[in-house]
Amino acid sequence: MRALDTPFELLTFALLPDVGPRKMLELRALGPLSALAERPAAARGILPPESIERLRSGEAARAAEAEQLRSEVFGLRLVGLDDSDYPALLRQVFDPPSVLYVRGNLEGCRPEIPAVAIVGSRGASPHGVALARALGRDLADAGATIVSGLARGIDTAAHQGALDACGVTLAIQGRGMDDIYPKENTRLADAIVSAGGAVLAECPLGVRPLADNFPRRNRIIAGLTRATIVVEAARRSGALITARVALDEGRDVMAVPGHPSDERSFGPNALIRDGALLVRDAADVAAELGLEGSAIRFAASQDVVLGALRPDVPVSLEDLATRSGRPLPELLARLSELEIGAKVRRLPGALFVRARNPV
Repeated sequence: MRALDTPFELLTFALLPDVGPRKMLELRALGPLSALAERPAAARGILPPESIERLRSGEAARAAEAEQLRSEVFGLRLVGLDDSDYPALLRQVFDPPSVLYVRGNLEGCRPEIPAVAIVGSRGASPHGVALARALGRDLADAGATIVSGLARGIDTAAHQGALDACGVTLAIQGRGMDDIYPKENTRLADAIVSAGGAVLAECPLGVRPLADNFPRRNRIIAGLTRATIVVEAARRSGALITARVALDEGRDVMAVPGHPSDERSFGPNALIRDGALLVRDAADVAAELGLEGSAIRFAASQDVVLGALRPDVPVSLEDLATRSGRPLPELLARLSELEIGAKVRRLPGALFVRARNPV
């Protein structure tokens, strides 16, 4: 059994130029990193001469010490690949991060707690935002940890939904943890940590939110979870990268269908076409993952039309037909009955919600 590498040792090598997760696996295959730091010439063929010289001169260790001190200033702790609280599911992916910068609590990553990613468009529709928030709330109510990327739109709604249920949520950043991106989510990040969750990243401090960082962030989101749910995603959405990683890692992929004319529906509809589970509400996810909660039980009504509606998420007639599986004439007739019985309310724009206090 190989010796365990400490977070500091992992950090020392991770901060070297061009040492990503895959190259780190090659370095670790040579033996303990502590021994490799003392005899860096053994890494010839993996590391370039300038990196070997940084190790030999002690410059690499000094850079790691400075990074560790700065992390402490920002209230962060470094969790290394060999640490006991490193997320077990994430450790199983093809290229796990060597070191995680963590603010908050990783208890929500325990193997016995189901974790679900909810991801999607930054420019989400009001309907998509409402549905993502309801999914986050209902799944958190059922005991799941909600994972997303702290971005605008669907990610923000998913985190907020988990907090609505007093649940645990994890936010993964695509930049250094010395700042929050986007800035307007600073208070949301604070609330996530206060509620027992965490904000975390793989990037060193000072790394800006550049486009190349987000695919790496998305693989962490997928790697932390048993299932990834996509709610609205255009053709080039990062949410589809998350879904692809989830598929590659043998995790479940689920998607919320949308109208074909809406570009934000392209990703979810394509995923469903290719075999992803169609998600109408949290009850569909619960059935797949074996979850149960009060909000989910409420949604799973015996009346298929009423059960497809929620009091806080307006649904269009087209989406309701998809969710209920009922032909349009039958659906319209049933909606009329439910409206007369004050169990359903019709909103402007041909949207429907379930009445909060049905008679």
